[in-house]
Amino acid sequence: MKHLKGKRCLLTGAASGIGRALALRLAGEGVHLYLLDVDLAGLHSVVDECRRRGVAAVGRQCDLAQPTQISAAVADLLARWKYIDLLVNNAGVAYYGPTEKMTGQQWDWLMSINLLAPVQITRELLPTLLARKGAHILNVCSVSGIVAGGRFTAYHTSKFGLVGFTEALRAEYNRRGIGVTNLCPGPVSSNLYNRAISGRSASQPVPNPPAWLCASPDLVAKRGVRSIKKNKRIVLVTPLARLLYVMKRVSPAFLDWLNHVSRRKRPVAADTSNAQWPPQFDLPAIGTPADAALKSAA
Repeated sequence: MKHLKGKRCLLTGAASGIGRALALRLAGEGVHLYLLDVDLAGLHSVVDECRRRGVAAVGRQCDLAQPTQISAAVADLLARWKYIDLLVNNAGVAYYGPTEKMTGQQWDWLMSINLLAPVQITRELLPTLLARKGAHILNVCSVSGIVAGGRFTAYHTSKFGLVGFTEALRAEYNRRGIGVTNLCPGPVSSNLYNRAISGRSASQPVPNPPAWLCASPDLVAKRGVRSIKKNKRIVLVTPLARLLYVMKRVSPAFLDWLNHVSRRKRPVAADTSNAQWPPQFDLPAIGTPADAALKSAA
């Protein structure tokens, strides 16, 4: 997809972070946008900014943990626009803490948003993407889907699955005219860690990576848009992501040794009594449709 002007795109997780940066950069390229997020206030803001760049922008509140809401959003999109040229699966959530402390509900919630939702959205939109010349799918995965560490097991599992799904889609559909890209940033300065569900006590917040290790959402969005134009197979953002990618292939035993020595001292069992569940948003009830102003194209 060398030329983006006039294309139509569905983008998830658009209200903040990488999703917001992608929406604004795509709008700057002349792409019309159908944006999904659970954060209605954030959607209002990003839709307004996209419209000021001269494109049509529609926002719809959607809880990606609810398959019926996903299907309703896809149906609304196709009723409005009949087709899209570009699908960007970006939305993601995290849990930090000992895996044995996670509840089944927490596992299901994370896997639904990070993996099952992209699979469902892609499956429901494949017919229209196949009918569009030069269509493209961009899945925002993570270097966490290539190299694993401790206390983010559910997140790693979902991202490993999304990386595999992306590779399989490219193997199957690249020959049929759909470009597929695996966007794998390292740590990013976003709200992922601040909004992560914690399996530790309230006095131990989810740690943020050091700022010097993190990429900005704008940099990730820039690389992502460029990868769409060039139909890149995989894009690694930040030196850390590239280093881990190479080390995993050249010396996986060394990474295994690092994980072993870093966990040599057995940690004290986490107190999950203060873990916030379900996650709270200062928003109307999940499932409330976006208002008429958001639902109408610019």
